[in-house]
Amino acid sequence: MTRPIRRLQLIQLLFALGLLGLVARAAQLQLVEGERHAATAAANRTREKTLEAQRGTIYDRKGEVLAYTEQVYRVGVAPNQLRNREHAARLIASRLGEPVSRVRRRLRERWVYFHGPYTARQVRPLRDLRGVHLAPEMARRYPHPTLGRSVIGVPEEEGRPAGGIERELDSLLRGTPGRAVVLMDRFQNEYESPSRLGAFPVPGHDVYLTVDAGLQEIVEQALEDALERYDARGGDVVVIDPRTGEILAMASRGTVSTGALTSVFEPGSTAKLFAAAALLKGGLADLEDRIWAEQGTLVLQHRTIHDEHPSGWLTLRQVIQVSSNIGIVKLAARLSAEAQYEMLRDFGFGSPTGVEYPAESRGLLSRPYQWSGTTAASLAMGYEIAVTVLQLAQAYGAIANDGLLLQPTLIKEIRSPDSKVVYRHRPHPIRWVVGPEIAAQLRAMLRGVVYEGGTGETAALTSYELAGKTGTARQAGPEGYVQGAYWANFASIFPASDPQLVMVVKLDAPKAAYARATAAPLTRRVIEELLAARTGAIDRGRLTVSSVEVPAAPVAETLERWVVPWPSPASTADSAPSRPVPDVRGLTLRGAAKQLHQAGLRVRVVGWGTVVGSDPAPGRRVDAGTVVTVTARSQSPSP
Repeated sequence: MTRPIRRLQLIQLLFALGLLGLVARAAQLQLVEGERHAATAAANRTREKTLEAQRGTIYDRKGEVLAYTEQVYRVGVAPNQLRNREHAARLIASRLGEPVSRVRRRLRERWVYFHGPYTARQVRPLRDLRGVHLAPEMARRYPHPTLGRSVIGVPEEEGRPAGGIERELDSLLRGTPGRAVVLMDRFQNEYESPSRLGAFPVPGHDVYLTVDAGLQEIVEQALEDALERYDARGGDVVVIDPRTGEILAMASRGTVSTGALTSVFEPGSTAKLFAAAALLKGGLADLEDRIWAEQGTLVLQHRTIHDEHPSGWLTLRQVIQVSSNIGIVKLAARLSAEAQYEMLRDFGFGSPTGVEYPAESRGLLSRPYQWSGTTAASLAMGYEIAVTVLQLAQAYGAIANDGLLLQPTLIKEIRSPDSKVVYRHRPHPIRWVVGPEIAAQLRAMLRGVVYEGGTGETAALTSYELAGKTGTARQAGPEGYVQGAYWANFASIFPASDPQLVMVVKLDAPKAAYARATAAPLTRRVIEELLAARTGAIDRGRLTVSSVEVPAAPVAETLERWVVPWPSPASTADSAPSRPVPDVRGLTLRGAAKQLHQAGLRVRVVGWGTVVGSDPAPGRRVDAGTVVTVTARSQSPSP
């Protein structure tokens, strides 16, 4: 009996030791290592997920959307979880635009991924399918893919750097991401179950640009056409409001997409006005001071200067009007180096404008101690100085704004996610460059360039007065100036009497080299199209029709007229014969306005979109100057 009892006691002891070991192990797992194992289990079953914030919207100055963010989806499918694989294949194929046969073949795999991205509308019917997993993400959209893209830029993505306003204002646009904890299955797929939110994402701020989308479209199209017509390598156009410094349009074409801000050039004769400003401000000349223009050739110690149109005696006004190199060089010789330099510096040259953009060139303006024996004469003619198109527009903006230089801007307004205005642009004065009286004299000289036999005749408008200055400069290369390569530019103020716009056009090596044959006609086309378009870039209530007689342009046969003069109030049916109303149905409002203006008729617009009719009806004969009411409707896309 003793031996069996001992065996039983031994077994009991072993059981007791085993139970004690289990309790000890359980205590170790629960009390000592519990938190670590719980964390491991949670890591396998859950995952902290970053909730991407909705990026702010970018609008033009009128509230037209230029860039926005929408939620899109990638689609993953676990075929072994599908209840009805054939039904799922047909539904997936129809919603995602995939061939049914391809979807069937792919559903034989263990996991299927459709990259997309797909809109919420596309994937909505797939939400109820078991085995279909939707991965949401934010995507940046541009309703007008090419409009103003060099200004708007792109946000940063993997493998692609940011640019433009998207980069400059990224901290405001991107918002604040949120956090959530989501449940995972054993294949690390997310469950279709509510997430535990740690923090809601905060959307980014909305940005309203100063750009007018309608004018931007006009400028971009006109520049494209000009490059083709004049066989130019590239070009830039900047339009600003001289009263506020707001950039209304900015377009660049060529090797550099932001050439208006980053590419510099020697402006040539458009810089002669700044020498004239220094002379007037210093009391060293007035508009009627006369200078002998040497009949077209002036021999100096270090160089010989020529005029394209040889002249004798010229006043300062006429020197600017006919763009005399000799006249401006001889007059500028009255200036000290310091006075000449300070005037150019005061107009903003040699310094960045401070516009809200990631990169901007400061240009080149040497200090007087760095000048050579030819620098003073070169600066008077617009050489040995490098400027950007925006700098030149800013300087002419000061002339239009009674001599007050303003900082240019691309940002009109910024609003928080709850639509509160957190920033609104107000004009930022930099300095008074010249007084209002001198600015008015400079504008009078610019008007003479266009309407008094000057070099800018090809920019003349028929109904409103334009002031401007041509500039044609040879292009420099590594070994000096390049034969036959020129910069053609035209700086203009519209209207001359009550400025609302300042525009600078620059073309790179156009076939017809001179600015009067290229940049000036391009300026006129932009303004004529702007007058014919429905856009808020100008205040039509402030425009007054001019009675100025437009001179015959020497290169008129190369130009395309977009607006013809309306008959004066004194004209009659006898002096202006009747003409049929053009059929403009099916055209855009701009195209319709163009045709009606070409026929000598006025336009009144009802609606927006595509023209569906006119009153008087197409083909009816009416007198010149008759107002034609065109009715337009928006063409909604088919569902």
